[in-house]
Amino acid sequence: MKNIVKKVLMMILTMVIVSFFAFLAFQIIPGDPTTKILGADATAEAVEALRAELGFDRPFFVRYFEWITNALQGDFGRSYIYDMSVAELLQGKMTVTLLLTAIAFVMIVVLSIPIGLGVASCRKAWVDRLFTVLGQIVMAVPPFFIGILLTLLCGLVLHWFNPGTFISPADDFGASIVYLLYPAFAIALPRVAMTVKMLKSSIGGEMNKDYVRTAFSRGNTRRATLYRHVLRNAVVPTVAFLAMTAADIVAGSVIIEQVFAISGIGRLLLTSISNRDFPVVQAIVVILALVVVLVNFLADLINQRLDPRLHLQ
Repeated sequence: MKNIVKKVLMMILTMVIVSFFAFLAFQIIPGDPTTKILGADATAEAVEALRAELGFDRPFFVRYFEWITNALQGDFGRSYIYDMSVAELLQGKMTVTLLLTAIAFVMIVVLSIPIGLGVASCRKAWVDRLFTVLGQIVMAVPPFFIGILLTLLCGLVLHWFNPGTFISPADDFGASIVYLLYPAFAIALPRVAMTVKMLKSSIGGEMNKDYVRTAFSRGNTRRATLYRHVLRNAVVPTVAFLAMTAADIVAGSVIIEQVFAISGIGRLLLTSISNRDFPVVQAIVVILALVVVLVNFLADLINQRLDPRLHLQ
């Protein structure tokens, strides 16, 4: 319990630091949102009036504490460009990105763990070499290029889906999920190869330990030893790696959404940065950071459940 409280406090501290630097960064980077709103031909008087209206003439810490207080209540302000509530603007798009992330993550877990266990339990050297070579090739290809290949092959050649015709989950949830399978696979494939490599390496390290030799001496087969004794210990670093992968998936979705013309927060983030729409960008950064922190927190809890020795650390 004490360890959980400590981790929760660390989560809160992390979010405070992230929110502070997210707010600070967009106050000091070049580019003035008033220019985007009023245009380059705006008079100095109009610019100053708009800056006062947006609160830019007030002290930095006053604006930050006002923003973070409102954000804790779910109010991230109003978009400069779209002239609407940021929370309302993000609502549908955040759902799309989280769905894409969840599907990609499930694919990684469902594919990598059985493959990793199968390769680790196989005694044939050519199988290990084959998966090593294939893994290196897949890891070398960036997800956006895999996305382009999937769009070409599955969309334009095989006609399994129509590129650029994404339907919002609110309009047709089933059709939305089917469309998201392709970008999710593009995101997941390199990370499946990474996870297989991690799990195989972890299993290899565990197989050389004394408790495994003891299990063999008692007549256990390699397969039985792997599943009954080794897997529980070998999966601990893999869970931590999957947690980091979840954060990587969220970051990777920004480009993949562009490739598949998906209206998620990735496209909105790029547009908002270009237009200096600071309230939108700050909200996205903080929300994504919160998702990453929560995933890592859950990974720590799972690892402590798998390996009680971690409670002592």
